[in-house]
Amino acid sequence: MTERTRGFTLIELMIVVAIIAIIAAIAVPNLISARLSANESAAIATLKNIAAAQAQCKASGVIDVNDNGSGEYGFFGEIGGATLVRGGVVRIDPNILSTAFGNVANSRVLRSGYVYQMFLPGSSGQGIAEQSSGGDPGNTLGVDPNRAEVTWCCYAWPQSYERSGTRTFFVNHRGDLLATNGAVLPYDQSSSTMPTFSAACLSATSLTLSSPVATNTLASDGNRWVVVN
Repeated sequence: MTERTRGFTLIELMIVVAIIAIIAAIAVPNLISARLSANESAAIATLKNIAAAQAQCKASGVIDVNDNGSGEYGFFGEIGGATLVRGGVVRIDPNILSTAFGNVANSRVLRSGYVYQMFLPGSSGQGIAEQSSGGDPGNTLGVDPNRAEVTWCCYAWPQSYERSGTRTFFVNHRGDLLATNGAVLPYDQSSSTMPTFSAACLSATSLTLSSPVATNTLASDGNRWVVVN
């Protein structure tokens, strides 16, 4: 008779499972931390690219609703080449920003675990988001052409707080690049908690895109915003 092959005992299997659990407990948090760090680094780099694209858009003069010869800043749909420019019949071609930013939904763009939203100024300087599908060819939203020559801002916040990212970022026409960890008010697309156009501005009676930003201090949203290098 052939001797039957001996299998693993229950205790041996339990030991193997315990070892795997220990390894997972050590490795998984490190993997999550690495992913969060990578997403946040990508968001910072993207906002710097957006700032450069806005400067190029203005310098090109392709958006000039008031026909005064001075270019204006654009929405994602415009600088991504997906929509007609405000008050015009052309698209920016070649596009200034990646075509991925022309894929606007609910006035926002999703990239690498982060949500991006652009704001341009209205008649009183308040921030206006682009149309749900991007841009605003007919300027029906009321972007003020004179103010759009000098101001804009953009936010990037996590799709899922502490899963795709922790910090929320801000950049504007002055090149201010700020971040908050959301200690008071964490921003999270999945819970519909998103920054207003003036979230990173100092507390004031009237908040506009030209309001001073909360550099290394508390902002109107209650969070502390710090400079990102």
